[in-house]
Amino acid sequence: MTPHLTHLEHRTEPLLRRLVGSILREQRERQRRTLRDVAEDARVSVAYLSEVERGRKEASSEVLAAVCRALGLRLVDLVGTAHAQLALAEGRLVVDLTAPPAAADPAASARHELASVTTLTAHAERPSPTGEVGAALLLAA
Repeated sequence: MTPHLTHLEHRTEPLLRRLVGSILREQRERQRRTLRDVAEDARVSVAYLSEVERGRKEASSEVLAAVCRALGLRLVDLVGTAHAQLALAEGRLVVDLTAPPAAADPAASARHELASVTTLTAHAERPSPTGEVGAALLLAA
């Protein structure tokens, strides 16, 4: 007798390198910066950063930290956003983020948005008083 698979077991989890790459690219584009600009600040080649952003290269923690610094982000923000997106992909978390007010510093705006996702994700993963961890609707201003 073959055990029945649940709906979640049929889903394919996204590769972490693709998820991280898309987050980095989104943040770079949000800041209207070029690959060359960020690569120079992070002290990596343009070609390598492009490969990381496209999810073709698995970047080391040192490279990820350098790219995050170049974008004005913290590594914890990157990891927290990746966590939130994985939770969304599993259907465990729903996040509705409204854009923060336009800031003079695009990196500050990006940090605010990523920090909101990270903080809200951490709260959503805590068990309820009944001991259940379930889906949540989270709103951030």
